[in-house]
Amino acid sequence: MNILISSKISKVFLLVSLLLLNKPMFGQQHSKKYFTNPIASSGADPYVFLYKGFYYYTQTEGNKISLWKMDNMGSMASAEKKVIWEALSEITEYSREIWAPEVMNIDGKWYAYFSADDGDNNHHRIFILQNNSDDPFNGAWEFKGKLNLADDKWAIDADVFYFNKQLYVIWSGWEGNTNEQQNIYISKLLDPLTPDTQRVCISKPELSWETNGDLLPNSVPNHVSVNEGPQALVHNEKLFIIYSASACWTDTYCLGMLAFNGNDLLDKNQWTKNPSPVFSQSLQNGVYATGHNSFFSSKDGKENWILYHANSNPQDGCGNKRSPRMQKYTWDANGFPKFGIPVPKGKQLLSPSEN
Repeated sequence: MNILISSKISKVFLLVSLLLLNKPMFGQQHSKKYFTNPIASSGADPYVFLYKGFYYYTQTEGNKISLWKMDNMGSMASAEKKVIWEALSEITEYSREIWAPEVMNIDGKWYAYFSADDGDNNHHRIFILQNNSDDPFNGAWEFKGKLNLADDKWAIDADVFYFNKQLYVIWSGWEGNTNEQQNIYISKLLDPLTPDTQRVCISKPELSWETNGDLLPNSVPNHVSVNEGPQALVHNEKLFIIYSASACWTDTYCLGMLAFNGNDLLDKNQWTKNPSPVFSQSLQNGVYATGHNSFFSSKDGKENWILYHANSNPQDGCGNKRSPRMQKYTWDANGFPKFGIPVPKGKQLLSPSEN
């Protein structure tokens, strides 16, 4: 064969081979995206929502509230970030210890609920921002003041949700005025800014896995039992509240579950507590103190995801070693969530599906 012809055939063969190697398989038009936990090096009380094709994320930062905006939840490192509100340097009742912000759209307006105090934890209450813009990244966030809950007791970790066309708020609070125990409370809302009813306690830390909370012997108090971080989860008309149990400074910080069965959310007897945690530390996978979660769906609506914070080492406590992590969960035959066990740090996972 002519050397020139042979050379041309070889080049054509090489080109065809390269095209075949890069051809999408089984009709797939986009390369798969992966991520590993944790999705950020540090961050407590993670919260996320999906809006118009973008994920918006927020977490506790202490003196401000920020939003991260990203196309894919596995791309936190490159996400656009914007501070939507920052506390004044002077001391006010809402300028210190800003915890657990949640940003949500209610009836066409944006609201940010957060807990804060004046530097004294005993004074923690829940406060609200409002933004009338279509896009939470645009417009002005206006401080609307305190959520005036009944009894005006210590309160943190508010979550607001609709159920059967009625708006509710759930939160973690004290029964009295001293730091002894945190319970889960619920109240109706007349509107996103106005509570309607007396508060009702629907959960207290009473089981063994909810009451780990020893502090130093000479501290006051020297033990605190905790239910906190409640999150409403609705599936096929069933309502669950997933909450954090035991103290965050313990490795046994975990998630518990309340299931509603009745017609009145304000009747504590219509709530049933799961007898064991539904999500907890994994010694085998090296994940500790799993808690304070939120939920989101993939863009195509086919996958359910839980977002939570955890530590990578025992006794890392409640500080900045906590990091946000996420993984898929499913539902059992009775319509109850199955969260599985926390996946290990560094394990490659498929990102939430998009189409």
